[in-house]
Amino acid sequence: MGPMAKTSTTTQGLRAAIERSGYYPALVAEAVEAAVGGEPVRSYLVHQETTFDSNEVRRHVTVLVLTGNRFIVSHTDEQAADSTSPTPYATTSTESVKLGRISSIVVSRVVANPESYKPGTLPREIVLTIGWGAVSRIDLEPAACGDPNCEADHGYTGSSTADDLSLRVSEAGDGPETVRQALTFAQALSEATADQTR
Repeated sequence: MGPMAKTSTTTQGLRAAIERSGYYPALVAEAVEAAVGGEPVRSYLVHQETTFDSNEVRRHVTVLVLTGNRFIVSHTDEQAADSTSPTPYATTSTESVKLGRISSIVVSRVVANPESYKPGTLPREIVLTIGWGAVSRIDLEPAACGDPNCEADHGYTGSSTADDLSLRVSEAGDGPETVRQALTFAQALSEATADQTR
């Protein structure tokens, strides 16, 4: 099973989730194990997604891991044979971010029939967006004044948003357990980053 499986029950759960995804589990687990090292795993999320690109079906998996000091993102994509490779291949990348660098965690919840919502009910879907400053998005629009007849150039106004990772999980596509796991991970990450600011 490798060194990661010996650490804790949470770590064993991570390995089992990677294997359940069925998406090149040996490759994905090895990349995650190398990034985690000997640190105990506090929380995790394994999310496999299938997309359609022209005539091809593409799969990819994202693994998020929270340790005591770091947030680790591992992403694996498969590629069809192309001019650079005569055989299909996969690309795996991992990024390790110190918890103190995380600047924002956004959890957007979509719930059905909000008028009859009961606390504890799972959302229909969530979008988890995490920013740590590696990628920023700038949205600009022309600035205007309050005078509807004004034709002067007032420059631009806009906002900068940290948008390093955005992950959508839905009950219909991923199942209720994955939605629950995503919420649990988001809460654990929020608590861990709050601890860093104290």
